[in-house]
Amino acid sequence: VQLVESGGGLVQPGGSLRLSCAASGFTLDYYAITWFRQAPGKEREGVSSITSRGDSTSYADSVKGRFTIFRDNVVNTVYLQMNSLKPEDTAVYYCAAVVTTAKARDIMFGPSDVYEYWGQGTQVTVSS
Repeated sequence: VQLVESGGGLVQPGGSLRLSCAASGFTLDYYAITWFRQAPGKEREGVSSITSRGDSTSYADSVKGRFTIFRDNVVNTVYLQMNSLKPEDTAVYYCAAVVTTAKARDIMFGPSDVYEYWGQGTQVTVSS
């Protein structure tokens, strides 16, 4: 039972990446998902959240308009499409799952110790 992130890599500023968060051993149907990131020397921060049905999403101000979170429960995966990447987006990106009926904004800015599952992280490096 685990979450597995993929899709990270090295990209030039202005480029795009799509991260995937796939569940193994359980269904994501009832789980809200938050993408977090942590850069070297910085605290972990919430990037984006999506509710279990995908009817509510939330974004950190720093990524609003550039990142899009969406999910496909048929393939048990949540995605983070990242466009117009900047060097300051460089970080390890993690996805985490929690069963909740809260709105996405409340999930993203809520406590991080409520999450039941965490992925191992995928490195995103934005550099020329």
